[in-house]
Amino acid sequence: MELFGTSLETIYFYGLIIAGSLTFLYILFGDVLEGVFEGITGSLLNPTLLFSFLTIFTANGYLFELITSLHSGLIFLISLGISSILVTLLNVFVLIPLSSAEESLSYSESDLKGRMGVVITSIPVDGYGEVILKSNSGSIAKPAISFDSLPIPSGSNVLVIDVQSGVLSVVEQKGLDEI
Repeated sequence: MELFGTSLETIYFYGLIIAGSLTFLYILFGDVLEGVFEGITGSLLNPTLLFSFLTIFTANGYLFELITSLHSGLIFLISLGISSILVTLLNVFVLIPLSSAEESLSYSESDLKGRMGVVITSIPVDGYGEVILKSNSGSIAKPAISFDSLPIPSGSNVLVIDVQSGVLSVVEQKGLDEI
């Protein structure tokens, strides 16, 4: 079958090349383009899903036109169905879990208040030292000052009282063996 004087095989093939190229460019420049797509479409249209849908749809259409003798309308519907199913699976099992995992690794300064840490660089009376805070997702080393204006030696256990501009205000916790 032909559309606009061109065979459907050729149309699917060119569509596959264009969709694959756009997908590759989106992988390279995704951060920049994500801001553009966010402004144009809001949160309704995810470019990753759109490009993967177009790539899978045109690849299926091209292969079915090339290999089978099915009617072109049926090939269109089969390709549409396969693409919809695969893109839905991609979204549910890959993209949604990745987006929630990325959010769980971040922390705010207010989350650090009340945490226990260990001094790795001693904190002088009127100066800065360094404290390491350990958690299940890793360790955070932050600059620290003494809340009570007392020197705190390296290796001491401390409690974070306040955080201002990324600097922890800490007090020494005497009598604690291990955090």
